[in-house]
Amino acid sequence: MSGKTIRLVDVTLRDAHQCLWATRMTTAMMADIAPRLDRAGFEAIDLVGGAVFDVCVRYLREDPWQRMRLVSGWVKNTPLIVMTRGQSLFTFEFFPDDIVELTAQRIFANGIRYHTPYDALNDMRNMEVPVRAAKKAGLYTAGGVVYTLSPVHTDDYYARKTGELIKLGVDAVYIKDPSGLLTPERAHTLVPALKAVCGALPLHLHSHCLTGLAPYTALRALELGVDVVHTATSTLANGASHPATESFVENARRDGFTVPIDLTPVAEVAERLRYIAAREGKPVGQIVEHDAFHYEHQMPGGMISNLKSQLAPLGIAHRLPDVLEEAARVRHDLGYPIIVSPFAQFVMTQAVLNVMGKERYATVPDEVRKYVLGYYGEIAGPIDPNLFDRIAKGAAPTTARPGDLIEPGIPRLRRERGPFASDDDLLLAAFYSDGQYQALKAAGPIKTDYPLSSTPLITLMKEIALRPDIRSFHIVKRPALAA
Repeated sequence: MSGKTIRLVDVTLRDAHQCLWATRMTTAMMADIAPRLDRAGFEAIDLVGGAVFDVCVRYLREDPWQRMRLVSGWVKNTPLIVMTRGQSLFTFEFFPDDIVELTAQRIFANGIRYHTPYDALNDMRNMEVPVRAAKKAGLYTAGGVVYTLSPVHTDDYYARKTGELIKLGVDAVYIKDPSGLLTPERAHTLVPALKAVCGALPLHLHSHCLTGLAPYTALRALELGVDVVHTATSTLANGASHPATESFVENARRDGFTVPIDLTPVAEVAERLRYIAAREGKPVGQIVEHDAFHYEHQMPGGMISNLKSQLAPLGIAHRLPDVLEEAARVRHDLGYPIIVSPFAQFVMTQAVLNVMGKERYATVPDEVRKYVLGYYGEIAGPIDPNLFDRIAKGAAPTTARPGDLIEPGIPRLRRERGPFASDDDLLLAAFYSDGQYQALKAAGPIKTDYPLSSTPLITLMKEIALRPDIRSFHIVKRPALAA
């Protein structure tokens, strides 16, 4: 294995700040750092997907389609990635096939060349239209299989799901480990099983550092057949984020692998991100301690912190351990859904209701009922018949592909909310209410003038010095932060 070339996908502009900054990196913050990442030699740069698209619209009031166009103008050599949640695209709702197909076309039209869809239940029927449409549009497509721990999520299960995904025509496969659960021991059996199915197709590893194991597990996974690893610039690495690019590259090279990454522009990006963190009062990534309880509830770190803030006004913040314990029980009850959006939110909501109510499952959200009935797709494990009856309340389950149950959406949108100036606007209307849509349009074009490229280095150093939680860093010697 010595000398094998390993490629990296950078997640700094998407998943890293989603994990550590509540997805609040603006497009302006990217203007100075995106071209530097472009020079580093990554296979691709993750830009938009999931919560990023949603936060752009709801909170930052930045048109995510315009973000794609702007950054594709700054990044000349490296493909940019848009990630989607399969049939549910950027939100928690399932969308009609015609909306999914148009989304793939508009992703390509707005400068994106790389696509990483996944389905939260690993029901590859929910990947049929997303993959087909992406390939037809011209997008390189790496499909995800979502990793979790349960009695039913065995290596054989993942090998079967990987085979189903490959039959759809993907260009690569990635192991998506949203809760950082993959250990070196499990990688020893899982990675060879998946690589055997992938054959010549590249196998990626996308793992978070919530248990502190992801950087080491990824190194061991290289020896077992992983070809591409997803990493983040050190400032926004670790914690709920991903392995740090700089240390991962150094370690992989020390293990005998060839990693064609230039770390000089990555160090420049790390500097600038420390400046932004200091200026904006945002955290930087910290290595987390091992937590055995995490393997039971499997909740992502950002969700736990959000839950704390939601329980505090109710005066029950002290019940957080009870809620997490109940979340583990709910997941068992519901056939082991993977703790990734939207099912992480569904399980947590049901756990809170069970803890606060007089009786477990006395109140069941509509989303949990739809999940149990099969409207989101295949359920991996068994559900106790008595609990199923209690939740379903006599409704009949479905075995249909979820997309087949949804009427085409484009004609209705044009009729009820059109006319639209563009297909991008039509899709925004499909994803969001008229209030959210109008607020986004009223905000105007995205501003790109973040005060970074003209900031003298001495000012950057002074601002960082005011943040004792920001660790020391390597200075790339030059008189100013030139473009």
